Amino acid sequence: MTVFTWKRLFILTSLLVVQMTVASGSSTSPATRQQLADAFARDYAQKYQQPLSQVREILAQAQFRPEIITAMQRPAEKKSWYQYRPIFLTNKRIAAGVEFMRTHRHILEKVSAETGVPAEIITAIIGVETYYGRITGKHRVLDALTTLAFGYPKRASFFRKELEHFLQLAGEENISLTETTGSYAGAMGYGQFMPSSYRHYARDYDGDGKRDLLHSVPDAISSVANYFKEHGWQAGQPVAYPLQASPAARHFAAEKRPQKPSYSWDTLADWGYRLKPGTPVPESVLSPQMRLSLVVLEQPHGKEYWATLPNFYVITRYNHSPLYAMAVYQLAEAIKQAYSKKTDPQGEGT
Repeated sequence: MTVFTWKRLFILTSLLVVQMTVASGSSTSPATRQQLADAFARDYAQKYQQPLSQVREILAQAQFRPEIITAMQRPAEKKSWYQYRPIFLTNKRIAAGVEFMRTHRHILEKVSAETGVPAEIITAIIGVETYYGRITGKHRVLDALTTLAFGYPKRASFFRKELEHFLQLAGEENISLTETTGSYAGAMGYGQFMPSSYRHYARDYDGDGKRDLLHSVPDAISSVANYFKEHGWQAGQPVAYPLQASPAARHFAAEKRPQKPSYSWDTLADWGYRLKPGTPVPESVLSPQMRLSLVVLEQPHGKEYWATLPNFYVITRYNHSPLYAMAVYQLAEAIKQAYSKKTDPQGEGT
């Protein structure tokens, strides 16, 4: 074997090692993870005046899960719209959403009246996140947060803060540190709240003295609506409108991150985009003062264009992906339409 071939083999082997490291989801060694955990324990104990031995004992019960980091590197939101949409816009999920709305109609109506957030939007969030509470996650939250806080450098700072919030939350709401399960990112309950969002936006709506997003549907419904209200949901305002592009329309790539509404209808028109014919739009929405964003979605043989309004941007505060926000919006619209067909004007099933 020639020297050149040996060099080539060495390079290929090195690349394979790097790929395996990425696939395993961690660029930190066990020793490094332990050092980071020790530093966190010392900081937490000092900040909250907790015995260091107690914090270390809690962290010692966590298990490092490489598959969690692998999942973080392969989120559904990396898909194209035509691949992402069929995950959530299914007949079964729409029908289950209708059933959820009928079962919890009174709570949804009351919360919607109080917050201005439509019942179908609240339902769609819970439908996209956990299939209406059926799939809330199988990972221990403690494992997920410690794995990401000490073994995922890309977002370690964020997850260390979430771990801190989780330890605080456990004491505040009597949540088990070692038994509570959730998503691979550490999100919990019907609406998949991260610990910080749980602490800041959760509400006790059933009056039992506990903000229980893991088991209480009233608390979950109220908390989702409160999250939207606190992030600026505009009651009675629409979310998005479909557009058509002229042959000479300015080209835009599909957005991976949401943009805050900052354009006018005239700007979109100058770029070559118009409302699809027959789209009913209130005069107030067509106001020159209305701010919009342009969302571009990938289809197999082209692109799909939408004018999105401030309420669409609010949905992206729940999950930053425009794909997610559009899936929630379209699922909500489908549930609303199907629900209206199954319910008479008095609100009783036909």
